[in-house]
Amino acid sequence: MPFDALFTLATVLAVLVTLVTTRIAPDVVLMAALAVLVVSGILTPGEALAGFSNPGVMTIATLYVVAAGLKETGAIQWIAHGLLGRPRQLRRAQFRVLLPASGLSAFMNNTTVVAMFIPAIQEWAGRLKLPPSKLLLPLSYAAILGGTCTLIGTSTNLVVDGLLQTERGLSLSMFELAWVGVPLLLVGGVFLMLFADWLLPNRRGVLEQLEQAREYAVEVVVTAKGPLVGKTIADAGLRSLSHGYLADIERHGRLLTAVPPETELQAGDVLVFIGAPECARELRRIHGLRPAGGDVHKLDIDHHRRCLVEAVIGPDFAGLGQTVRESRFRSRYQAVILSISRHGQRLSGKLGDIRLQVGDTLLLETAQDFVDQYRYRKDFLLVSGLNDSTPPDFRKAPLAIAILGTMVAASASGWLSILEAALLAGGAMLVTRCVPASKARRYLDLTVLIVIAASFALGAAMAKTGAAAQIAQWLLLIDGLAPWAALAAIYAMTVIFTELITNNAAAVLMFPIAMAVAEQLGVNELPFAVAIMFAASASFMTPLGYQTNLMVLGPGGYRFLDYLRLGAPLSLIVGVTAVGLIPVVWGF
Repeated sequence: MPFDALFTLATVLAVLVTLVTTRIAPDVVLMAALAVLVVSGILTPGEALAGFSNPGVMTIATLYVVAAGLKETGAIQWIAHGLLGRPRQLRRAQFRVLLPASGLSAFMNNTTVVAMFIPAIQEWAGRLKLPPSKLLLPLSYAAILGGTCTLIGTSTNLVVDGLLQTERGLSLSMFELAWVGVPLLLVGGVFLMLFADWLLPNRRGVLEQLEQAREYAVEVVVTAKGPLVGKTIADAGLRSLSHGYLADIERHGRLLTAVPPETELQAGDVLVFIGAPECARELRRIHGLRPAGGDVHKLDIDHHRRCLVEAVIGPDFAGLGQTVRESRFRSRYQAVILSISRHGQRLSGKLGDIRLQVGDTLLLETAQDFVDQYRYRKDFLLVSGLNDSTPPDFRKAPLAIAILGTMVAASASGWLSILEAALLAGGAMLVTRCVPASKARRYLDLTVLIVIAASFALGAAMAKTGAAAQIAQWLLLIDGLAPWAALAAIYAMTVIFTELITNNAAAVLMFPIAMAVAEQLGVNELPFAVAIMFAASASFMTPLGYQTNLMVLGPGGYRFLDYLRLGAPLSLIVGVTAVGLIPVVWGF
């Protein structure tokens, strides 16, 4: 083997070892490898940076904006709450989770889908008296399997399709992967429904205990024309929030205490919740509720710029000893007080009549720049924002769903390429203000994009120096592998790489090896590329192999062995099914 090929293999091996054994960020490791390949002269700068202009990478970046529009409008929650329902058995509950999660993941980033479903399922499981540990890992697996059904369902599919376009002049259509993806989803879904209850533990999630948190009383009103009017408290999902509980209902001037879950909600009901500051964030995401304080609607702040903030009153606060109403707090600070906590306990009574003291902790709705503006002022001793607390704009949820549907239709019909459809959909989300440009930038996961783009340099170096061809020769020496056996070997190697490093990096590293194997066998290369797509997504055995697996680790209270116990047989079933179907669909 020539020196360039040996040097490239050594670089790839160093990257793998570093990613597995250290905590150095993947984007840093891969950019360092890219720099080594350029400085050593193995790749020209143009070859090394080609990944940053790859259509697959640009499509992924654009789809982040589309997903941002769906999240900011609450479209995912809107769909999820309608589909989850009130099943009475665990298996039915798991089916209600698997169906929407896999369906949504087929058309948008599955990380976003899982992020939005986790709090909804925690609340839903509490209401149904079901352990969240039986539902959250199946949620992650369903999202992964759903993502394999379409070309835009997972970033890995787009990365490999981008490589096929640039290096082989081939391209897959939107639903071409469904011939294998849908059977995998059905097989995987049946396995999860039959064995998840048996193989997963009955464990509580790692949630903040209410007794240890600052306690607030948060009041919200049932909107007159909203979807909650006529629903019972239980059906509305208000019985078991993750961070608070319903204490009282004020109706027509009467106070209803200890209300049963069968109580029907009426327009204008004032609901009093007691809980941690995150309770207010949960309530803002429920369609059909609005803050009881009328002053919230008087804030001269755009909807998308609002957030929740906690502020502790300092000794130089101008309204000390005054009531909230007398202090003219809203006009002075462009913020509305939602609740007040004193010595860690909620304050009862009318909010406007409470006299403010040093040390009172205020829960505010205000602009996102409030924290920076008042962090070093003496009015407040401490100011901190609650993460991800901007209320969704449910009015635009149907519009965001329509934009997504139009993008899928335009791409599936062949009228536009996936990149063109994604660019127009992302632009439509910005123009219609489903997501403002400032927030769309924050949703772009630059770490993921850099990892993918930099991985292309490693793949290009392996192809250019002949290292990929040499690995392919070594593979084919194993008893003169038949095409289907070579396909199985490529699939297995990709699965192992995916569990050790990121799924996108595994796909890019395996692509040149798979192409070299196909060339040396003299067979169709498309089945090998498709096998990489499915294998790189099929990460079920560790929490680190796929981001959604890691996201449910804490909320589900899982341990490493829980993933192995359920994920190992699922990986085997999915792998055997995929390797059996891929040659049938695309042929050698």
